[in-house]
Amino acid sequence: MDNETLKTIRTRRTVRHFLNEPVSAETLETLCRSAMCAPSACNKQMWQFVVVTERADLDAMAAFLPSAKMLAQAPAAIVVCGEPAETFGFYWQQDCAAATQNLLLAAQSLGLGACWCGLFPREEPAEATAKFLGIPDGVIPMAVLAIGHPDPAAGEKPKDKWKPQKVHFGKW
Repeated sequence: MDNETLKTIRTRRTVRHFLNEPVSAETLETLCRSAMCAPSACNKQMWQFVVVTERADLDAMAAFLPSAKMLAQAPAAIVVCGEPAETFGFYWQQDCAAATQNLLLAAQSLGLGACWCGLFPREEPAEATAKFLGIPDGVIPMAVLAIGHPDPAAGEKPKDKWKPQKVHFGKW
């Protein structure tokens, strides 16, 4: 069984090396629109997205986020934020994770590469990102995604991640 959706899912990979080509504002909006199609608890849709394209801002974020050094190469980033007060308990994390996966798959389907860099629940990177981007209190940056055109010279290729021993039918 194969179709375009399954092909996109199976060929998606983390990309940390990018070409020096911009990503259009229209494409970045398309990625955010795709993220907003994700399911959310009670359909609260408590996410917010900060799109970063200024080279100086991307470089600064790469400097203060140890796990996001690739931002220094990426032409764009999208910070996925949650509003915990707008949902029940900790469901906001699941909602933002679903939105992030939609965004990653949309990027792959458009020929872009992306790298998901976690911020929350680590306080220091989440707070530093919130302060740098002027994110208001009560809104928590969950992840930053470096986005761009993959550099084919980097040799980043998808891997077959299927492990049948991890699937249990009926009962464990």
